[in-house]
Order: sequence, then C-alpha cells, then structure tokens
Amino acid sequence: MENNVKRSKTPKKLFKNFKINIFFLYIFLILLSIICYIPFYIMIINGTRTTSQINLGLSLLPGTGIAENYIKMQQSMNIWRGFMNSILIAIPSTLLAGYFGALTAYAFSKFNFKSNRVLFWIVLATMMIPNQLGLVGYYQVAAKLHLIDSLWALILPTIANASTVFFLKMYIDANVNDALLEAARIDGGGEFYIFNKIVFPIITPGVAMMSILNFVYYWNNYITPLALLNSKEKFPLPILIALVKGTYKQNIGSQYLAVGISIVPIIISFMFFSRYIISGVAAGAIKE
Repeated sequence: MENNVKRSKTPKKLFKNFKINIFFLYIFLILLSIICYIPFYIMIINGTRTTSQINLGLSLLPGTGIAENYIKMQQSMNIWRGFMNSILIAIPSTLLAGYFGALTAYAFSKFNFKSNRVLFWIVLATMMIPNQLGLVGYYQVAAKLHLIDSLWALILPTIANASTVFFLKMYIDANVNDALLEAARIDGGGEFYIFNKIVFPIITPGVAMMSILNFVYYWNNYITPLALLNSKEKFPLPILIALVKGTYKQNIGSQYLAVGISIVPIIISFMFFSRYIISGVAAGAIKE
C-alpha cells in the first residue's frame, strides 16, 4: 500500500520539477534577449543625443538632439540616396545569389555528370580565398567590360556564390528525394520545370536562411564598392557612413543616427525570412 502511494506521488513531483525548470529556462532566455538588444537600444538612443550629451555618460532615455544630428548628417552626405543605392545593390544581389546558387546546387546534387566531384571541390576551394585577394583581378575584368563606376559591377558577380552553393547542395541532399524527381520526369516534366515547381519550393527554408546572410553581407560590403565606384552619388551606405565619421569626427550623434538608419533593412529582412527558417526545421520532401 505504501509503495502505491509513493509511486503516485513521483509523477507529480516530476511534473512540478519540469514546470520549475521551464520557468527558469524562460527567465534565462528573456535575460539573454535583453542582453542582445541592449547594444541596439543604446545605439538608437545615442542617435537622439548630441555629442556633448553622449560625452556625459550612458543614458537609457532619449535625448533632444535628433534634429540637430539629422541636419549635420545630411550636410555631409545624402543618406537617402546612399540608402537607395544599398537597396539597389543588396536586393538584386540576394535574389541572384539565392536562385542561381540553388540551381547550381541542384545540378551538383542530382546530376552525376563527368567531373562533378572535381568541380564541386573547386567551388569549395574558392571559399578559402579572401575576397580582397581577388579584387585586383576583378577590377581589371570590370574595367575591360566597362563596368567601373557602375552598380552592375557589384551585382553581377553575386550569381556565383560558393557558400550558397555549398549549403544548398547539402540541403538538397538531405531533403529532396530522388524518387520525387523521377516521378516528375516520368510525367514529362523538364528539368527547369522540376527545379522551379518542385525542388525550389522544398528548399525555400534553406534559400531563405542563406538570403539573410547574403543580404547582410551585401548591405554591409565596404571594400568592393570603395574600389569599383568613383561617383559619390553612387556610394552605398557603408561608404557614406565612413565619410560622416571622417568629416565630423566630433559629431558622434550623427554617426549613431546614420548607423541606426542603416540597420533597419537588416532587421526587416530577418523578420520577413525568419518564419521560413523556423518552418524549415521539419521541412523537406519524402524521406526514405
């Protein structure tokens, strides 16, 4: 009789302990989220404060210098023109890298053509080469193609993105079943039809995750635009923000305000694509 009483109490204790553990886990995650957001919050707050207010010390309350910071920032650069230039570079680059990277990964994953493995290893080898190392050679190619001081010089190379190809090839290997493709071929579907209508919807979570990383990289790219663009009206935001820092070294508030404006698209892109990443945990085609 006593053993039955002990056994009946044990599940209740386990459930109670489980609830306590969940409670502390949520507390930990909330604290971790606050720690992650504090730098962004301080940056936004400092964008509303003058340089003298910032020099007085840290404050969690908004200041009164946002209008002054904005006017001084606009005097040194046209931030909205730079904002548009960054959009014209980052969005097409992200779309091209996502689609053609997925198409290339599909070819490496599902077509056993000659030298498949060798070419794939060559693609992986390019990931080990720093972008700055190939900048001189690419500058010469862009000069021969008359692409210097053109946004196309920054957009066209994104078609070949080795990291996107590598990640999506692994994703296709794990989530796209060969039987699904064979069934589509038997029904008379062409390869581009199969890729666009079957494969690409399946790998959308993987493409979305790489698109976030690619968008952040293309948005924050500084060295390549600095080398290929000559006209100030074509400069993206990273270069213009550096000009604000160089022109107004004591105007810290304007620098914070410019950086705060520049990260808005990154936050929006993450909010848009994050649902695809979360849904991609269990996404996939028929698995053996």
